[in-house]
Amino acid sequence: MTKKTETLKANAVGINHVALEVGDIDKALEFYSGFLNFEINDKSDTQAFIYFGDQFINFTKHSDRKPDEKRHFGIAVDDKELARQSLEEMGVKLLSGSFLDFLDPWGNRVEITTYINIQYTKADHILRGMGLSNLKKTAQALAELRAKGMAPE
Repeated sequence: MTKKTETLKANAVGINHVALEVGDIDKALEFYSGFLNFEINDKSDTQAFIYFGDQFINFTKHSDRKPDEKRHFGIAVDDKELARQSLEEMGVKLLSGSFLDFLDPWGNRVEITTYINIQYTKADHILRGMGLSNLKKTAQALAELRAKGMAPE
């Protein structure tokens, strides 16, 4: 009988960024700024980097993109209903279901979620730097974090 050795692996710490393929960089910046506040860190004709504190989205130009069906990414916001209202005013078709999902003009599926209701947590100093230190997790989100031994002190 041979003893199995455990393979060492890196620990995932979080998502640093998401890269989205879009048909036009300027139009992508215009679309996303219609419902989100962000900083543009770098921009060219073929890519742009928009920052939300310590994380970012990299828009990269790709003209032959096929729409997502199930694949998506989520953006946590401080006010989900304000995002919904902005999207509706922009004429964005919201997808049916229990989540606030939509396809951007290039077919990237986006889910908007409320930061205070989910386990994902920004460090206090990052929230402060973003001007969002007023955001506090709900009791349910804290309970979920506590069950994992990850609740804030």
